[in-house]
Amino acid sequence: MGVFSKYHRYRDAGQQANVNNVERFGAPVRSLFTTSKVFTLHRKTDITDEGERVVYQSYTKFPSLHDKTDITDAQGRQVAHIERKFWTLHERHHVTMADGTRFELSNELWHLVRDITNIEGLGWQLRGNIAGLNFELYDGAGRIIAVIGQKLFSLHDKYCIDLYMPEYEGICVSILVALQHMMLDRANSSSASSASSSGGN
Repeated sequence: MGVFSKYHRYRDAGQQANVNNVERFGAPVRSLFTTSKVFTLHRKTDITDEGERVVYQSYTKFPSLHDKTDITDAQGRQVAHIERKFWTLHERHHVTMADGTRFELSNELWHLVRDITNIEGLGWQLRGNIAGLNFELYDGAGRIIAVIGQKLFSLHDKYCIDLYMPEYEGICVSILVALQHMMLDRANSSSASSASSSGGN
């Protein structure tokens, strides 16, 4: 269903690329898929290819005030390290790539429908549709780099990323993992607020 949906653009491995992505940007060069492991003390996520082979893994230390996360490739080599900036009005995640490249995801506030995150240090921008759980990653010249879709109602918190500039795969995977953590933080914050409101009535 997600393959043919213009609203929700998540798809599973083995399915055709989303029709909306193909119409707007053409067929992706490569696609990757995430599956988070549940019921573990540490947050672990597998990033797999179309053949469901593990290409990357992310691992988050727990407990961790700064949500420290490491990403490795299939051979266990370091790809990136991510940390959340705790005391800030904006959602911010710092990313350090294995080659020393550094950048920061900084979410803009006050957008009601669109969700905009600036990738400071790269000049890129992540533009999201909160209701549709879709995100498009653009470079400084406005060219599409990748499209991200989150699966609705998934216990394993699944994402799909269609890559249009595969030379930035490692950076895109790091942005995807950081986004996944940002969305999870929002969901947890929303649940906590709802529980607090219910308890106060």
